[in-house]
Amino acid sequence: MMGKKTYMQLYQLQAKQYVKTDMKTAWEFLSDPKNLQKITPKEMGFNILAGADRKMFSGQIIHYTVSPFPGLTTKWVTEITHVEKGVYFVDEQRYGPYAMWHHKHFIKEVPGGIEMEDIIDYKIPLGILGQIAHPILVKPQLKKIFTHREKALGQIFGSLNIPSSLTITKI
Repeated sequence: MMGKKTYMQLYQLQAKQYVKTDMKTAWEFLSDPKNLQKITPKEMGFNILAGADRKMFSGQIIHYTVSPFPGLTTKWVTEITHVEKGVYFVDEQRYGPYAMWHHKHFIKEVPGGIEMEDIIDYKIPLGILGQIAHPILVKPQLKKIFTHREKALGQIFGSLNIPSSLTITKI
């Protein structure tokens, strides 16, 4: 007898931001896991527990605690699975609040600065309850995090006069 198949929707977040800095400076900042805390909203209670004592490398495991919603604190473990120095890196959730999390970070030079692009493919746990929670809780929270990140990076580096973008879609 076959087990019941659970359907989980796959979502994709795509964000682009333009900042006034050079590739080397951007990479130095982004490849230091400790800087993630500087660009995450304080109310999320983001705290690195282990694994951020070195610059980013393939195979690196980083342990955090995070409060994605008031009253809920969870552990989150990510692995840096791919790194091409100065160009991109990928982190994947190994344990945490998502059923799946695959986050690609790209930087490229543009006139006057750099373009930072994030592409995240993710799934929400809890079946139909997760699907109901996505538009009410998860999607607004992700938008809030990336809006905060855009503002924080703009304060650190300065923003270019190019509109940023953020979309979250079902795929």
